[in-house]
Amino acid sequence: MALRWLSAVAALAAATPAGAQQVKELGIQAIGTLSDPALAVGGVYAAWRPSSRGRISAAFGLGGSDGDTAWRGELLGHFLLAPGRKRGPGVYLAGGVAVVGGPADRGYLVLAAGIEGRPGGPSGWFAEAGVGGGARLAAGYRWRWFPDWWRLVP
Repeated sequence: MALRWLSAVAALAAATPAGAQQVKELGIQAIGTLSDPALAVGGVYAAWRPSSRGRISAAFGLGGSDGDTAWRGELLGHFLLAPGRKRGPGVYLAGGVAVVGGPADRGYLVLAAGIEGRPGGPSGWFAEAGVGGGARLAAGYRWRWFPDWWRLVP
C-alpha cells in the first residue's frame, strides 16, 4: 500500500511543469488525533502543486499529548477535485505519512478527505477528517501564489 502512494507521488513529481508555472501554498493549521494518548498540535504548512489536480504538502506542528510536549510532521499527496474554483468550496482527498514524537514516538499512514474555501483563489480556509494515529481532524488557513497564466482560467 505504501509503495502505491510513493509511486503516485513520484508520478506527480515527474510531471512537474516549469517552476514559474507551479502553484505554491503556505499556511497555518491545527491537527488533533483521538488515540491513546490523544494529540493536539498547531503549526505550519507548505505545499506545491506539480499538476493542476495534484498537491504535495508538508506540515509540522508542536503541541501536547498526555500532559507532555509533542510534535507531529506530515507529508501528504492531495488529489483536488475542483482545483480552479475561485468561489465556494472545493473537495480533495489526501494520503501519506505522519511521524509523531512525545509520549509516544510513532509513525502512521494518513488518509483524509478535506474541503477548502476557494481552492483557485489567493487564500482560503480548510478542514479535514480522516485517520492517521487514530481519528484525525485538521483545520487551518492557506495562502496561495499562482503563476500569471492562472488569471486566465475561468
